[in-house]
Amino acid sequence: YPLRGSSIDIHPNARWQQNGTTVAGGNRQGNGINQLSYPWGLYVDDDQTIYVADTSNNRIVEWKLGAK
Repeated sequence: YPLRGSSIDIHPNARWQQNGTTVAGGNRQGNGINQLSYPWGLYVDDDQTIYVADTSNNRIVEWKLGAK
């Protein structure tokens, strides 16, 4: 469930730009600060902060705009 606001369903046949930036994942599955394990749910707030429900690690992970 989103932290606040409304949810948006993304169509299964949605197309994405190919010049995107990876902001989460790409470091294999795990429980490290830079890893996710079964992420389920994504929310972006008004400040463009991204929240991911990292289900197997029982946590909500937050990435602020511009963070490295």
